[in-house]
Amino acid sequence: MDILNIIAAVLSIGFGVIGWLMPKYTLEVLNLAGHTDTMGMSEIRASGGALFVGMGLGAMILGTPTAYAMLGLCWLGASVGRLTSIALDGATRKKLGFVAVELAVAVTVLAINL
Repeated sequence: MDILNIIAAVLSIGFGVIGWLMPKYTLEVLNLAGHTDTMGMSEIRASGGALFVGMGLGAMILGTPTAYAMLGLCWLGASVGRLTSIALDGATRKKLGFVAVELAVAVTVLAINL
């Protein structure tokens, strides 16, 4: 089960690095390409990037089931936000793909650590 925890942490770090260091690319993937003002870039670097890096690194550094469970809860929180968007703003193929990944990571990590 430790390997699944490490995979979830590395996945978090990987997605985070992309958001943190490649914000224009991230904005394009999220269909937000027009939001390249300094606050938009800052928000992507912070909430869509470095936050995920910190979550993944924190879980790996602490290395406890509780730390990995918190990582899973963060992914679950992201999926709740995405599901809210699907319900209130409409479903798209991209949103459904993202929520599938978020739920898969969350459920897997929570199942093995709680």
